[in-house]
Amino acid sequence: MILNEQGLKERSSWEEKGYALPQYDRQAMVEKTKAAPTWLHFGAGNIFKAFQADAMQRLLNANEAEKGIIAAERREKKPITSDNYTIKVTLKADGTVEKTVVGSIAETVYLYGNEARLKEIFENPSLQMVSFTITEKGYSLKDGQGEYLPDVAADLAAGPEKATSYMGKLTALLCARYLKNRQPLAMVSMDNCSHNGDKLKAAVTTFARAWGGEGFNAWLAESVTFPWSMIDKITPGPDASVAAILEKDGLAPGTPFVNAEECEYLVIEDSFPNGRPPLEKAGIYFTDRETVDKVERMKVCTCLNPLHTSLAVYGCLLGYQHIWQEMQDEDLKNLVYTIGYKEGLPVVTDPGIIHPKDFIDAVLQIRVPNPFMPDTPQRIATDTSQKLPIRFGETIKAYQASDTLQVGDLKLIPLVFAGWLRYLMAVDDTGNSFEPSPDPLLSTAQPYVAAFRLGEVPPREEIFAKVEGLLRNATIFGVDLVQAGLSEKVCGYFAELIAGPGAVRATLHKYTKE
Repeated sequence: MILNEQGLKERSSWEEKGYALPQYDRQAMVEKTKAAPTWLHFGAGNIFKAFQADAMQRLLNANEAEKGIIAAERREKKPITSDNYTIKVTLKADGTVEKTVVGSIAETVYLYGNEARLKEIFENPSLQMVSFTITEKGYSLKDGQGEYLPDVAADLAAGPEKATSYMGKLTALLCARYLKNRQPLAMVSMDNCSHNGDKLKAAVTTFARAWGGEGFNAWLAESVTFPWSMIDKITPGPDASVAAILEKDGLAPGTPFVNAEECEYLVIEDSFPNGRPPLEKAGIYFTDRETVDKVERMKVCTCLNPLHTSLAVYGCLLGYQHIWQEMQDEDLKNLVYTIGYKEGLPVVTDPGIIHPKDFIDAVLQIRVPNPFMPDTPQRIATDTSQKLPIRFGETIKAYQASDTLQVGDLKLIPLVFAGWLRYLMAVDDTGNSFEPSPDPLLSTAQPYVAAFRLGEVPPREEIFAKVEGLLRNATIFGVDLVQAGLSEKVCGYFAELIAGPGAVRATLHKYTKE
């Protein structure tokens, strides 16, 4: 079984092996898309192929669209032999898999290598949207010291004709559209970062203002939109076990595929001045900017990210290697159920279009326990100091502002803070040392716990004296925990967590079973 146009002519052999195939005239779709493209996507990686490309295919299958997507990569890594087909393998929590041949990508072009073709696409009035999954780093123009990157600095000085940086070349393509026909366009970041449209807009306008041209800048302001979006779908890198399934079916080694969970959410600000495909018919939400922001807050502050961080901290201390395994641990399961349902949901931001309880149900009952998802507590523990303020601090602030809830009612969120202090000691629950995950504030935070030893519990006031400076750091916790009235509870938990080997398990069990 060969994944290309010729190989897929033997449809019955694919269907007998359980593959869902495109249900449209793909050759006609490819020709129409190339002639009058509507959707160009930069960064055609795993999540794009598993989510957006599959959504477009569902529209094509239902005769809700005639055109597909043109995918744009940075550079060609190896020749495409699959005629732009890929296989999406959906890994379900019940252990089953769904296999789909996705053919909605009509053409692949390269930012460095296909400049003329990209200019042609941008100049076509039919183009409605340019979308991106290039990671948050892709929009950055400066280095860690706040200086422009060398290629960016060169582009800012040289102008659009000589642009070589990623965002510089992109802005030059927008300039070409302006000079050709001044047709409107939506530039849609679909990267998993807050207010992503603003990050893309900031990069583009930095170049546009440096290059001058009142007309171009006015057109960007009036006719080009940069919608916000929120995306959520776990899409790990192609897994060897999935490759083995495909090879057992008779596919050649190296056949392109992506594997992903079954749940997916994409919420986009509906600001498309030149129209857009009817992607709402494929399950994508279109709404206003305020609602996109609320969906993100729901996810990041309550229904997903705090639960991940809780599992990450205690998973590292208890020696777990996979997040899904932690959901088989009753103490850890009770920890995240209580933080999510009892402490988080009463103050959750409700976006209206997605019910928060339904979202958290899917997270805790389907997504996190999924044994196919190879996420690790060590990976999620990366940059914990940067995550605590938004993932937990916002909930504390909501309790402080409430007329009916008291900060003192929070029981397990403070236990996560105490667990993080215990984590900073870099000693697991058996007494063995471990390497903490990378964190920009690790060297700042660890000295606060450096004097503590497992099995040696100083008086509570001594604990507080040593960690007070850290607990008062609102940059880390989102609030001053001393002023918030949570420091005594955190220090009490910490004293129990350092009582000796096995103390993490005992403390966790004690407070999560109540």
